[in-house]
Amino acid sequence: MIREKLIDKGVGDARKFRWRSHEISRIEALSDAVFAFAVTLLVVALEVPKTYGELMEVMRGFGAFAICFALLFVVWFNQYKFFRRYGLNDNLTIIMNAVLLFVVLFYVYPLKFVFTFLVDRFTGGHGEVRLPNGTVEGMVESADQVANLMIIFGLGYVAVFGVFAFLNWHAYRKRAQLELTELEAFDTRTDIRESLLNVFIGLVSLTIAILGAGRFAGISGMIYMLTPVVMTAHGTWNGRRRKKLEKVVMAET
Repeated sequence: MIREKLIDKGVGDARKFRWRSHEISRIEALSDAVFAFAVTLLVVALEVPKTYGELMEVMRGFGAFAICFALLFVVWFNQYKFFRRYGLNDNLTIIMNAVLLFVVLFYVYPLKFVFTFLVDRFTGGHGEVRLPNGTVEGMVESADQVANLMIIFGLGYVAVFGVFAFLNWHAYRKRAQLELTELEAFDTRTDIRESLLNVFIGLVSLTIAILGAGRFAGISGMIYMLTPVVMTAHGTWNGRRRKKLEKVVMAET
């Protein structure tokens, strides 16, 4: 199992946050099965291409598959780090993890559809798909449909990062029980802020898509391009604050 190998190698351990779990819990095993099933649903094609034309048609879906796989891996890795750092298996953690898995499974097809459409347009295509009967149809036929796509995507985006914000807040609430150090508590608050910033970006996109309908559907999608800028700025600001805290902690000890 990948999770076992990562634990053995200490992947995700920056030596700054003490791990409280070195064993895989049953809820993590279930999570791995769900994520594996989600990746299976993302596969580019279920059958081996029989002709060059079919092969090229399959290859057109590689970009969307790669993006969706990367996004699922990010969600999985964040969940992996959460259980390593805090080792929580209480009822609330189980419920919120179940919500996360539900969102991941439910949004596999919408995620694949959105990025298949976007990759096709950015690579010079016209956002068209060939149906099994040979008919070629547009994947999206109006600006209103694009806005609806952004609403669907935004709801999933907000849900995923909302769950991570709640899970980290739950861990922070139990900081005394978990015996979090001052730096570990700081890192937990950092993770909460990062998740909430992503939630905020998703809500801005949702607001534009809902209020602007098809008129501002493109802007609604472009809002997510702010994510790396916001995360970089937050990481830089937070890194400086952490260094100052490290000096204070070292002076005290």
